[in-house]
Order: sequence, then structure tokens, then C-alpha cells
Amino acid sequence: MESTFRTPDTSSVVVGVDGSKAARTAALWAAAEARRRNRPLHIVHGADTDGRALYVGAETLERVRANGRELLDETAKAVSDAYPGLRVSTELSRSDAVSSLHRAGGLHGTVVVGSRGLGGFDSLMLGSIGLDVAGAATTPVVVVRGTEGAEETGTVLAAVRDERDLLYARYAACEAQLRKGYLRLLHVWNILQSVGLVVSMLDGVDEIAGAHAETLNAVGVAVREEFPDLEVRADAEKSVSVAGVLVEASRHADLLVMGGRRAPGALGTTRSLGRATHSVLHHAHCPVLLIPRTGIDFGSRS
Repeated sequence: MESTFRTPDTSSVVVGVDGSKAARTAALWAAAEARRRNRPLHIVHGADTDGRALYVGAETLERVRANGRELLDETAKAVSDAYPGLRVSTELSRSDAVSSLHRAGGLHGTVVVGSRGLGGFDSLMLGSIGLDVAGAATTPVVVVRGTEGAEETGTVLAAVRDERDLLYARYAACEAQLRKGYLRLLHVWNILQSVGLVVSMLDGVDEIAGAHAETLNAVGVAVREEFPDLEVRADAEKSVSVAGVLVEASRHADLLVMGGRRAPGALGTTRSLGRATHSVLHHAHCPVLLIPRTGIDFGSRS
């Protein structure tokens, strides 16, 4: 499968900020990612002044712009202090945050967002801006979670559903190389979806498990051939909750890479993310890199 995306080491990094603690954490994570890639960091604040123009006065709009410029300057200084020499640019957009980040991602590459925005009250849940950015993205999106106080493990985790996920496994391998770590390929299959709800059908579980192991092995062989110097581990697990296994595995990873699932006609809504993807984005213990699916994968709902 040919990639329609730039590889991590050639893709610039865009991060959205809104003044929240989660956004500041995301900006610092994005800066570290940009340095690993030796690429610039582009910081975006969607002030949504166009959307507010009909409802508020000129003085209020100018105050919004001034606050946005101050936020961008403060964030740029923070990341430059933490990562001297990093190329940093800023953008105060008149559009809303989601539109601004999608547009910037199309120009620059990977989009990074925090796990919560302003007004968020539950640190376990992903905010609506992050969901909307991930749901309608046409470029890779990282939702930064679980980084506070976390020690690096050297592990990049890639969720593998079938052979078509080789593209995303390759992307994860590039990330592992950039981190000088190793790649763990994890294939999780839902035993109830595989055999149905009739208990008597469980007699064929061993045969089904073998087929799933072959799927994972095929992806692993291809990745090892392409990245001979990278340590690649491959695990297949069965469970009644694919998302539950991925979330637990994310406790021991620096980054979880997975392909986004989309239902036809649902772009731009949280329903465009499948149930498992949606749950992982809400509860993962490490940053999640979500790569949008296109073509034959477009209708997948996992």
C-alpha cells in the first residue's frame, strides 16, 4: 500500500493552544516531537473572530485578538526556552479552532492537540475540540495524554487489525526509530465478534486464533524487512474489549499509533470515529497518534 502521508521525519508539527494546561502540555510534547524530526513547530490559536463578529463589538474582538497574540507569544517562549534552536512559528487564526488546525495540518503535517480544552472538568475524557479535530482529520493527529510525570519506556505501540494496517505499522516504525526505541505490534481480536454469542461455537477458537496470528505475523515480517535495525515485537491477544486491551497496553508505551476508523457520510462528527478508537482516545495512558483511513478502509467502523 502506498502512503498518502508524509513520513514522520519529513512532516512538520502543528499544535493548537487555547490557554489551558492541557494545551500547554501538548505544546511542549509537540516541541519535543518537532525536535526529534528536525522539523519546525507551528503554534496555532483559533480565535474565531469571524464567528463572533456578528455578536460582539469591535473592542471585544480586538481584546480577543490581543489575548490570542499574548498566548502565542508566551507559548512560543516556553517551547523555545525548553528546546533552544527549535524553529517556531505562530498563527493567530480568525477561524474556529477545528477549522484552523485542519487547514494548518494540510499545510504542515501532523496536528497535536491536548486532552482537554478550556472549560474541561474531567481529566479522563477528551474534549470536543480534540474529538472534532480527530474525527474529520485528513492528516495525522496526536492527542496528548498521560505525559505528566511519566517516564519514557522506549516503546512505540501500534494497533494492528489486519494486513491493511501495514501502512500504519510502518509509520509507527518510523516513530520508534526516531525515538531510538522499539516497536510493539499489538493485534487484538474480539472473541465474541469472531465466534458469535453461541457458546457452542467456541470450539473453533483455536482455529480462529491461528488465523489472527497469521495476520499479525504477515505485518511483522514486512516491517522487519523494511526496518532491519529496529527491534519489533508482535503480540496477539483475544478479549471481549479491543479498546480495553489497547488502553491497558498504553500504560507501557510512549506513543500509541492506530489507524482511524470512519463510517461513510459521518465526517466532521464524533461518530466518524469507531467505538474502539473513540474509547482509546478518551482513556489512553500515553499520547495517541491517529492516522486517518481512506479508500477501501473508509467504511470500517471498528
